[in-house]
Amino acid sequence: MKRSIIATAFFVTVISTALFSSEIKLIEPEEAIKLIGDKNVVFVSGDSDDTYKNNHIVGSVEMYAHHLHHSDAMGNMHCAPLYNCPKEAQEYIRSKGISNDQMIIAYDNFRGPNATGVYSFFESFGHKNIRLLNGGFDGIKAIDPNQQIFDKLKSERKAIKNKAKAANEAKNEADEKKYKAEEKAIKEKMDALTPKLLIQGGDGEKISPSQYTLDEKAFDFTNIADKEEVKKAVDDILTNGDKSKFAIIDSRAMAEIIGDNKMDNVARGGHIPGAKFIEWSNITDMEQKKSFKSAEEMQKVFDKVGITKDQTIYAYCMVGAGRGSHIISALRLLGYKDVKVFTGSWDTWGNDMNLPIRR
Repeated sequence: MKRSIIATAFFVTVISTALFSSEIKLIEPEEAIKLIGDKNVVFVSGDSDDTYKNNHIVGSVEMYAHHLHHSDAMGNMHCAPLYNCPKEAQEYIRSKGISNDQMIIAYDNFRGPNATGVYSFFESFGHKNIRLLNGGFDGIKAIDPNQQIFDKLKSERKAIKNKAKAANEAKNEADEKKYKAEEKAIKEKMDALTPKLLIQGGDGEKISPSQYTLDEKAFDFTNIADKEEVKKAVDDILTNGDKSKFAIIDSRAMAEIIGDNKMDNVARGGHIPGAKFIEWSNITDMEQKKSFKSAEEMQKVFDKVGITKDQTIYAYCMVGAGRGSHIISALRLLGYKDVKVFTGSWDTWGNDMNLPIRR
């Protein structure tokens, strides 16, 4: 059995490598499940605190992607294009108990944006050993043997409870008593399995702070950009149109793009002039519950709006670490080289009255 699992994981890894050629390192659930509990590995959830409390990989820590971007009340990022200033970032990473020598596996439910936000954050600060869990905690849940038994018992328990209810309504005390006893026995089995499940609820384990140290010489600015760089791209696009060597992708929902829905404390709604619209959900494989669709499917999404590999491409959302980083990760998986997350995103652009917008 163990040899079969290892062979399957190896096969999945080979398939992933064949489909995507990129420095973005994906890891499939079949491989990641073997690393749960390994002290040299830390799983980092990019989902919100509420989602983490409902479902998280056992032993993992929570770093909500939306909060990795730090700006003041006016949307100014004081260490742009970095998501946060180094001192504050180092303190935050330390508070999560993460060490420099650990492999970081970024994950979310399965959709991808929050996991790519965590990936982009650590990559920009120079952490080299990172993986992105393609399928998130849903992928782990689907192959956890104890979870499969638990889910079957849960279904059986529900059916027995319905029978007990029907017996009660029919005033059949003997059957009701029998079914309640069966339901109790099933619950005891479920209770015994609960601590063994790889996906847990609650606050997670108590964290001991680490001595994680950022090395500014290792910071990687390759795939992140600030508003000044994006403004130059906007100017070129408005001047040269489709002949521009730049492209900007807005990954938000249409209500945000047209300015009907303003999030957080941003002064203006709308979008960056010249941006092309690719909502992040066009990248996620919702049917198979994978963070990314196939290479062929994703390429069609970008081809449809004229995104080409000879362009310098910027993607943004509300805060960059999330939907914007998801789009950039997809482009990198497809072999696009000059691609960057606008880390300030609309939080910065929409608050700067000197920058142009469209609605």
